Amino acid sequence: MDKNTVKTFRFGVLTSKGHAEVHEMKLPKLGEHQILIKQLACNICTADYGQWLGLREHQGYPMAGGHEGAGVILETGAKVVELLPGDFVAISNNYCGECEHCRKGEESQCVIRSSYDLHEGGYKGRMGFAEYQVRNATAVMKMNPELSPGEAAFLEPLATAAKGIGKLRVSPQDTVAVIGAGTMGLLNAQAVRACGARVIVTEMMEKKIKTAKAMGFEVIDAGAADPVERVKQMTGGRGADAVIVAVGATKANEQAAAILKHFDGRMLMFAAAYPAPELGISSNDIHYRRMEILGTYLGDTKDFLEAARLLNQRVVDVRPLIEASYPLEDIQKAFEEAARPGNYRVSVMLHESGREEGTCSK
Repeated sequence: MDKNTVKTFRFGVLTSKGHAEVHEMKLPKLGEHQILIKQLACNICTADYGQWLGLREHQGYPMAGGHEGAGVILETGAKVVELLPGDFVAISNNYCGECEHCRKGEESQCVIRSSYDLHEGGYKGRMGFAEYQVRNATAVMKMNPELSPGEAAFLEPLATAAKGIGKLRVSPQDTVAVIGAGTMGLLNAQAVRACGARVIVTEMMEKKIKTAKAMGFEVIDAGAADPVERVKQMTGGRGADAVIVAVGATKANEQAAAILKHFDGRMLMFAAAYPAPELGISSNDIHYRRMEILGTYLGDTKDFLEAARLLNQRVVDVRPLIEASYPLEDIQKAFEEAARPGNYRVSVMLHESGREEGTCSK
């Protein structure tokens, strides 16, 4: 399809709990600072299928979600200078670039960021599950054309991991325990390993244990051994310098506190869950052990740049984290697969014919 014939586009939307449909709308006019993207893939993240399961009803309907996407630029606005038709890109942050937060490099806190997620017809969300999309030129990162669209679509979740790891101040001397070998646990684990630190992963599901071991990590089967005792044994009784909690569960929070070294341990609360887990730690524990409890959410431009580097150089390999892929027509089946316990990312493929509108720049 020629770019000049793109007048409407189809997109996936959640209309209610457990119901995903394909709708269609008119393509917005391209602005001078914007780009038209032929979106090739969008991965279903935890927040997406969480709402499909009915666990995030507060986000509202109709939800045209999806924010882990990648595609090819078809057209650029008159004032776009660093991007060209044919460039292979992945979706990053929308931000104004003018507010106080943006000027401080805190684009994820942009005061008008949420306004970009409201669309004609009352649709909410980032519209990642769309065949075509008009986006601000600042809201993408160039990706290595040797990556598949599903791999490049990991840019956003890896950026969130990079944000948290930056707050955790990981150094090559550290031993870092990661609780959970799901998609985000293993993204965090690989990013921590890229910092030169020792990584120990704890997990209960056999499938995920195998995946983590295949990636070369030291892995504790939390269903067969006490992860607290095993980490202590593996660290000479000292415990971990830092723990990343990549499972939203009270038990995981309790284990994280116990796994930490006695003084000056750092605990990163990466995962959210609904209903919200208990912290499982007393204020006295935090006080007497001089613990740091760190929260993390979203990523800023510097984190997307780091994530792009890690993916483009294959320092972080996400191929084992792609569970399956479905065409847009089967988005209901895609959500069913994504929500199945133990599964990794499911990709929604938005065009059967791939990148025929342009060859990705190299």
